Amino acid sequence: MPELPEVETVRRGLEPVMTGRQILTAQVNRPDLRWPFPPNMAGRLTGARVQALRRRSKYILADLSTGETLLIHLGMSGRMLISGAQAGNFHYEHPAPAKHDHVVLDMEGGARITFNDARRFGAMDLIDSATAEAHPLLQVIGPEPLGNSFDGPYLASRLEGKRSPVKTALLDQGIVAGLGNIYVCEVLFRAGIAPDRLAGALTRAETTGLVPLIREVLSDAIEAGGSSLKDYRQADGELGYFQHSFRVYGREGQACVTPGCRGTISRITQGGRSSFFCPICQK
Repeated sequence: MPELPEVETVRRGLEPVMTGRQILTAQVNRPDLRWPFPPNMAGRLTGARVQALRRRSKYILADLSTGETLLIHLGMSGRMLISGAQAGNFHYEHPAPAKHDHVVLDMEGGARITFNDARRFGAMDLIDSATAEAHPLLQVIGPEPLGNSFDGPYLASRLEGKRSPVKTALLDQGIVAGLGNIYVCEVLFRAGIAPDRLAGALTRAETTGLVPLIREVLSDAIEAGGSSLKDYRQADGELGYFQHSFRVYGREGQACVTPGCRGTISRITQGGRSSFFCPICQK
């Protein structure tokens, strides 16, 4: 599933062709994805102008001139693809309609935004912009890890006394927004903390030290366009490249990248997910 860097990369790709532009026509090709689409979604989108395009955790939010916000979740395989737009020296022509093109937005200026989702685990909803943060999917989410409200004292207070592994705690969207399996593995490696350490047993220095490393890993991944594993593509259809910088994720049995370390990367299963780590560097 796309994590924060992938969703932010997609948002940044969509912004130039959506923000400030009117949705000239909206086409909805099925009644639902993971959940049913809202009633008359095509009619409610057609004619609306996108006033802002923002991200909350793993959701893209398009604030519309109609007072509604289009909420988008990419799910496991969802893609927001741009065609008919100029990107540098390249012009992306409209492709032929594909089997899993579920929602198509033709924008003022000639761009077409296509939501393609083969597995149909994605979602779209239209919600009241004034109360968007109270939406059931958003109201339980913790602070953004790249925002000012996420800092050392906050994280220390949330992890204090926790009996769950630190890996599990950092995946809790109620503690911090947008972190997923890949990036928590990478953060814990840089921090030298084993994924099965109890969150509440971390020292204050270890806990506060996680904050800059979380920001560092996420920023590096966004700069690289996210990580392309299986289905993920950027909005222009290109792959992300952060997977080439993985230090532990997916590297079971390979040598640790830390200079002088003789360890090999191990994998354990936590909560049904694979955790990759160096048993020598991470304690």
